[in-house]
Amino acid sequence: MRKILGRYVLREVITAWVLMMSVLLVILLVFEVSAVLERAAASQFPSGVILRLIYLGVLQYVSLVAPMGLLLGIVWAFGRLYHDTEMAAALACGVHPATLFVPVAVLGLAVASALAAVTLVLAPSATYQALTLRNEAVRAGRFAPLQAGQFRAFGGGKSVVYAEKVQPDGTLENVFVERTQGSVVEVALASKARHTVSPGGEVQTIKLYDGERFEGVPGSPEFRIMHFAEHTVPIRMPPVRNVVTDPDAQPTVALLASSEPRLLAVLQWRIALPLMCFVLAVVALPLSKLEPRQGRYARIWLAVVVYVVYVNLLVAGKMWIKRGTIPVDLGLWWVHAAAALFALALALGPSAARHLRYRPART
Repeated sequence: MRKILGRYVLREVITAWVLMMSVLLVILLVFEVSAVLERAAASQFPSGVILRLIYLGVLQYVSLVAPMGLLLGIVWAFGRLYHDTEMAAALACGVHPATLFVPVAVLGLAVASALAAVTLVLAPSATYQALTLRNEAVRAGRFAPLQAGQFRAFGGGKSVVYAEKVQPDGTLENVFVERTQGSVVEVALASKARHTVSPGGEVQTIKLYDGERFEGVPGSPEFRIMHFAEHTVPIRMPPVRNVVTDPDAQPTVALLASSEPRLLAVLQWRIALPLMCFVLAVVALPLSKLEPRQGRYARIWLAVVVYVVYVNLLVAGKMWIKRGTIPVDLGLWWVHAAAALFALALALGPSAARHLRYRPART
């Protein structure tokens, strides 16, 4: 009987967890697709790397989605059991709470173990691959020719070029160029232009012929108009990010051998996420208990608040380790300890309050 109840509760929790994870991953996928497509349009990424960048981006952030999905899934499942009085019926029949709670804790431990493999091995490798692909795509995009009828951004969006037509020999026709230098905006219109790239791709040059240039500060009545027969617009491209020096792309073994606070902060973060997953699974058990006449989803908002506070404390602790505000040995363990004490207060608080309220009066 107890095994049947344990399997039943575990099935309910797993079903709710998979549902929550699916919803969260879809939301994450939408944001990741939008970010990758925006970056690809700005830097002219080859189309072959876009899908791979989306996959690697989702893999990097799944370590944040899994704990939240597990927390919401447990609260959702137990909220239904409490609301439909199934928990009350089971406990009234003499079933010990451990029979129902232990399988969930085991599930949390299994998910945390799988998440540890993601945060310690897969996510750093995915970050390294994503940054490498992005840098290669940026370098390839610098040498990509301008396309007719499309706006092309250069230099982080500080320069924009548009050509109505592109001849087979590369000559641009009816060209629009906008460049921002501080508060001054330059707009040039030309009938023809040529686009050249330096050998290393660091400088893009737009040479305009037979056109006008407008220069001024937006909102100011003062501006200059110049006619030119030939005008050269140099555009310096930002340096490509070095993948090797990015802490998030470093393998965990390299972080273990380091003594730099910024690298140790990343190591603590990678260890903290699986621990958070297990701690949240434990916190969800007392958190999901409903009072009589409470709605099925009454504790969902509280679970979201707990997750947000937990993650923000971890982020703050990571920054404090990086800056040397707190010792590395303390790490992020204090956040997990605070969450464990919160779970203990949720579990024992109501019974302790009832005991204090109804304790016999002294005679």
